[in-house]
Amino acid sequence: MPMTAAQRIPHELNDHPGHLLRRAQQIVVASFYDNVGRDSLTPLQYALLVALDENPGIDQVTLAKLVALDNSTTAETAVRLEAKGLIVRELYIEKRRQRRLSLTRAGQEVLEGMQGGIQNMKNQLLARLAPDEQELFLRLLRDFVNAEGASPDDDAAHVTGRRALPQAALGASRKGNK
Repeated sequence: MPMTAAQRIPHELNDHPGHLLRRAQQIVVASFYDNVGRDSLTPLQYALLVALDENPGIDQVTLAKLVALDNSTTAETAVRLEAKGLIVRELYIEKRRQRRLSLTRAGQEVLEGMQGGIQNMKNQLLARLAPDEQELFLRLLRDFVNAEGASPDDDAAHVTGRRALPQAALGASRKGNK
């Protein structure tokens, strides 16, 4: 016999980290577009340009690891950025199947032009917290994304396309491999 609504265990969404992180991501993406415009880059494209600005000439696999993406998404996004004239993808002579990536002058200009909006976004997002909570919030987020099992190196083998396997499915295989 199915449970009635009164018999079901209540689920408080505000106590679920996944729900809160999804909502936080929605807020961040909306703020990104409000501050840099919808005709500009996507947040993902921006992240790739920042990583390339800081690491010119790296290969796509290394770029994927730096921004915590799977290789195919990184490659697809790099193709789009190249089509916009923002990056150059050159075949690595030493690694025949890999490509070395660099910003073009136009890519550098786009990135520089976005900095004011990006700083405004950061200020607006952090303003949601008291000044003494802002650095703690950033530190906790860094700790969370850098925790064991959260780094691209640890999870890369478990990513298929854009979806990672549930952590419960990974637990047994990791224990056996350590």
